[in-house]
Amino acid sequence: MTLAAKQLGSEESLDALLRRGAERIADGRGCDWAEALFEARLLVAFVTGLGTAALMLQGDRSPAPGVSRRFSYLCDRRAAGEPIAYLLGERGFWRHRFRTTTGVLIPRPDTEVLVEWALELLPSQARWRVIDLGTGTGAIGLSIAAERPEAEIHAVDRSPAAVELAARNRAFLAEQGATVSMGLWRGDWLAAIASASVDLLVSNPPYLAADDPHLGEGDLRHEPCEALVAADDGLADYRRLCAGARRVLRPGGWLLLEHGFAQAESVADRLHQAGFVSVASRRDLAGHPRVTAGRQPG
Repeated sequence: MTLAAKQLGSEESLDALLRRGAERIADGRGCDWAEALFEARLLVAFVTGLGTAALMLQGDRSPAPGVSRRFSYLCDRRAAGEPIAYLLGERGFWRHRFRTTTGVLIPRPDTEVLVEWALELLPSQARWRVIDLGTGTGAIGLSIAAERPEAEIHAVDRSPAAVELAARNRAFLAEQGATVSMGLWRGDWLAAIASASVDLLVSNPPYLAADDPHLGEGDLRHEPCEALVAADDGLADYRRLCAGARRVLRPGGWLLLEHGFAQAESVADRLHQAGFVSVASRRDLAGHPRVTAGRQPG
């Protein structure tokens, strides 16, 4: 029996509704109680419009008409494994919130390593040209743009849905008070970029192999395969990016690439083979090598 089928009445308090939702999520996903309760709180806040403090103060009150049914529906979807970022329609990343939608990869904390490194390389007042390749939600490029308003930021993606969502997020960050300017282009990686015109390239390309068992787990089951999977055991796009980047980067320019936790050596090899220097990697919060970079000679 689903949560929605339990005929939750308006006499039930928000606290009771929250516990029922957490139970449903924990049963469906097989996660622990703390994680289920956290997710249930997010969903209650979403359907009621109440913050954490307000929920604590008003937990003994009955929910407004329609809240129980809507919350129950979302809990059933989460219990079935649908990503909570898709249910809420947004995800926090770096210092801002970003809209999310099915068909576009969800931003993840590991990718903040890429943003942090890019900002370290990019002088605060420099008018560098930066391009985010395969931008998806736009989270990488827009996060850099918000921190470095003097830079010229562009983002490229071949997916029309991704370009549309990145445009929505550009406006969404402005609503949050961020000063952002980022050009958006639909295209295939570096094909339309002029030679020797870029100072910094950043990318989180597809890097999972087609037979990777993680594709059948968690949020990955619901995210677009084309944003996750690449040929050559997940490394095909790195070869193209490394070779193409040498053409478009100015002397001394940098290429930063996110990758899987076991792919740092392979990505570094491709950077070396393409002629990059100063090749190095950085680790994510779990201690895994997550981003590898190389510098254009000169």
